[in-house]
Amino acid sequence: MPATSAPALLPDARPVRITGPRIARLVKQLAPASAAQRAILVADFWDEVERSGTPLVEESAGEPAYRAVTFLWRGHRATKQVLLFSSGFGDRERLAESLLEQVPGTDVWHLGLRLRADHRGSYRMAADISSKAPPTDPDGLQKLLRSLTAHTAPDPLNPHRVPDRWQPVPSSVFALPHAPDQRWAGRAGSVPAGRVERHRVPSAALGGDRDTWFYLPPGHVDGGDGSPLPVVVLTDGDMWFGRLGFGGTLDALMADGALPPLAVLAPDAVDRHLRHRELGANDSFVTFLADELLPWATRRRPLTADPRRTVVAGQELGATTALYAAYARPERFGNVLAQSAALWWRPGARPRPGPEPLVLGRPWLAGRFASAGPLPVIFHLDAGLHEGSALEHHRALYDVLRATGNQVTRTEFNGGHDHACWHGALAEGLVRLLGTTDH
Repeated sequence: MPATSAPALLPDARPVRITGPRIARLVKQLAPASAAQRAILVADFWDEVERSGTPLVEESAGEPAYRAVTFLWRGHRATKQVLLFSSGFGDRERLAESLLEQVPGTDVWHLGLRLRADHRGSYRMAADISSKAPPTDPDGLQKLLRSLTAHTAPDPLNPHRVPDRWQPVPSSVFALPHAPDQRWAGRAGSVPAGRVERHRVPSAALGGDRDTWFYLPPGHVDGGDGSPLPVVVLTDGDMWFGRLGFGGTLDALMADGALPPLAVLAPDAVDRHLRHRELGANDSFVTFLADELLPWATRRRPLTADPRRTVVAGQELGATTALYAAYARPERFGNVLAQSAALWWRPGARPRPGPEPLVLGRPWLAGRFASAGPLPVIFHLDAGLHEGSALEHHRALYDVLRATGNQVTRTEFNGGHDHACWHGALAEGLVRLLGTTDH
């Protein structure tokens, strides 16, 4: 039987809005206080918050599997409302549900959530300081808040940041105590460093050159025993190497012995328009990866041609590309790491603002795999518990791959459509696919 795995059953991960213990205590202290005492209590509260950082993470009474998480904003007299914008919770079609509350008569704005203690995610915040009062009708308020999302920024009281894919400002990151370990993070400079090169790779399939990041391991020679290097083809190189510093992650994983020396080829997505046009189940892009990019790199370094030691990986549309590459070219790509795949994709589909396009019935790509039967490919799927229909699409694809005799595993992380989650899951997925000696 093919090796399979599915996530273990865990307590419900849905967020529940609450008032956190520290805010409840502050409100109780303020109730009988004089104006002078109130000023001191609020000043002491902010001093405490600046020392601890945000969001506040507290025990959830009688619930060891959960934490009370409080997001905070320090307002001023012009602050009308404050919006929390996150990929891990909140509904973009009902933004009013993500508005912070004000502790009356203070500059303390707060939003408390009970979250399962393995949650990791990123978020941004924005304050409405317009001169007009917020609309009272739901449609008008939604329209205003949607415009406010263009002005979201990282939490000034949280030093932990992650670059955003298309926004010029980063997002803030938080991780609860039981979130997956990321012990490889923050170790650049303390372990041997590989080399990250950037090249323009000619492509007849794409109709022009494509900037591509080329990671080579410490030593830059071969697999350590004279053998060709395993190779990972990763979409969105401009994000992973240009902004997220994924080379440092690979260095740490190799220093720990979790991964063998390997090479990574990561072509740029260039921009949103080109990314939407090229990624997905696009035969031209798969031809570029298989017949142009890999041979180009192999002429420069000793890289394997063995599909069993070759991984194709990506996120959202890049994950759809990775899945389709293995479907179309299993003799070249023997391992797939697909994270939060855009399984709404079908020929002629176009992305649109707002929620993922509705998929009626089985996703198109799942149907292709159902017809193909078992392939000489190992699949690993990642999706977040807070990704809406994308999670259900992943489960449907997993069921199809398993039913057709394919070797497939999956992981469901407690987070959203988020590089803060994908980064760790990408590292773990590569270790799963290439890090074991018996693979």
